[in-house]
Amino acid sequence: MAAHATAALPGPLRRLGLLLLAGVVAAAATAAPLAPAARAEVDALLSRLEASGCEFNRNGTWHKAAEVKPHLLRKLKYLEDRGAVQTTEQFIELAASGSSMTGEPYLVKCGNAAAVRSATWLSAQLQAMRAAR
Repeated sequence: MAAHATAALPGPLRRLGLLLLAGVVAAAATAAPLAPAARAEVDALLSRLEASGCEFNRNGTWHKAAEVKPHLLRKLKYLEDRGAVQTTEQFIELAASGSSMTGEPYLVKCGNAAAVRSATWLSAQLQAMRAAR
């Protein structure tokens, strides 16, 4: 159908149109959700964060940890739509470590403990979950 739509175009433009279409198809083909095991780990990590009672800092503002779950799930969806994340570690690195807008690291603060980078906190939680299996 697309080749039909480009048939009336001059040769170079037709080739460009077909190349663009091929690129869109290739990009769509690489978009994939996390494997079930990785998705289960991400969901468990976010549940731990949600239940932790900790605070989460995004771009200089502290939030209850439970409030950041929807934000991190939106970032995960964005990455999945682009085929950019396949593992829990990649989720932590690419979605849950810092702001993609400002580059500022996310922080987690639990009780009176010093704030730590979210990547550190989430990685420790992931290790604990895996060790408990």
